[in-house]
Amino acid sequence: MVLNRSRDVTADDTGLHVTSLGESGPLVAFCHGLFGQGKNWTTIAKAVAEDHRVLLVDMPHHGRSVWPERFDYVDVADRVAALFSADDRVQLVGHSMGGKAAMVLALRHPELVERLCVVDISPVDYQERGEFGRYIEAMLALDLADLEHRRDADAALTEAVPNPTVRSFLLQNLHHHAGRWTWRPNLEVLGRDLPVLGGWPEEQLVDCRPYDGPTLWVAGQTSPYVRDEYATAMDRWFPRNRRVVIKGAGHWVHSEQPQVFTEVLRRFLAA
Repeated sequence: MVLNRSRDVTADDTGLHVTSLGESGPLVAFCHGLFGQGKNWTTIAKAVAEDHRVLLVDMPHHGRSVWPERFDYVDVADRVAALFSADDRVQLVGHSMGGKAAMVLALRHPELVERLCVVDISPVDYQERGEFGRYIEAMLALDLADLEHRRDADAALTEAVPNPTVRSFLLQNLHHHAGRWTWRPNLEVLGRDLPVLGGWPEEQLVDCRPYDGPTLWVAGQTSPYVRDEYATAMDRWFPRNRRVVIKGAGHWVHSEQPQVFTEVLRRFLAA
C-alpha cells in the first residue's frame, strides 16, 4: 500500500524544511536540483515509501529552507548531513545540484551514507551554464508587484524560457501569500554564485577519501551532464559505481521517465 500521509517539519538546527513519508524500513532521502523543491519528488517518494522511510528535503536557498549568504556545496552538504545519524544510515538520492551536494556529503560523512544514487550530474566543473543564467535573469525581471495571475507570469517568461515543461517547472517556485507573489528560490544569490553551482569543490575535498559504498549513476540519454570523459572523476571519487542510461530522457530524467526511473531506483535500494 502506498502511504499518502506526509509530515512537514523544519529542523531548527539546520534551517531545512523536510517532508517525511513512510513509517518503516530503511531511510531514504531525496535532494532536488536547482530551482527544485522537495515536493518535486513526491510521486516517486510515495512509491518508495511502501517499504522505506522517506525524507524530501528542501535544499538551502530553495523551497521553505534557509537562505544563507552564499552558496557553498560543503555548507549545503553539512546542513543536510545534520539530518542523519550513523545509527540510522541513509540511502541518499540527489539530482543535479542535489546530486553534487549528495556526493560531497558522502565524501565528507561516509559513516552516514548506506548507498548513493546520483541523478544526471558528475563530479566535475561544468563551464557552460548559460541556460540557467538566462532562467534566473528572466525570473528576476518579472515584475511581481504588478502580477495578477500565474498565467501572466507564464506568458512573460515565454520568450526567455520557450520550453513549456521547463517554464512550468520554474513557475512552481512562484508563491502567492497574503496578497503578494514571491519566488521561493534565493535568486539573487543563486545567480551571483552560479559558477560555484556549476563547479566541483575539489580543493575543499583534498582530505576526503573516496566513498566506498555502492553508488548508482542514472543519466538521461539526451543529457550532456554524464559523459564518457567524466568517468575518470566518477571512478576516482566513487569506485563502486555502476551507470544506467534511461532512454527518452534528458536532464530531468526522473520527471521525464518516472516509471522507468522508479523501477531502477527501487532495484538499487533493494540490492
